[in-house]
Amino acid sequence: MTGKNMKTGSLSELRKMKQQGDLHPSINAEPAPDLPRGFWDDAELVNHAVTKEPISLRVDADVLEFFKAQGKGHLTRMNAVLRSYVEAQRSKTHR
Repeated sequence: MTGKNMKTGSLSELRKMKQQGDLHPSINAEPAPDLPRGFWDDAELVNHAVTKEPISLRVDADVLEFFKAQGKGHLTRMNAVLRSYVEAQRSKTHR
């Protein structure tokens, strides 16, 4: 993935760029929904043995830092959070 608006840098460089206003979200990006307080309080890590699809995903630096701070397996935990969301949404539509 390349483009004239693509920028790379270390986490500290990206933070500095953000503070200076040099980083801008995609004009196509949808705002994240507001979740109620305590939304994740009862969340459980669930691992599913399914085929994984390799992708390139851009996430906010602080989100990635949060998952990395929990130690090895941050991508697996991120996938588990996404799976939890998918299953919660599916259960809403099948009621």
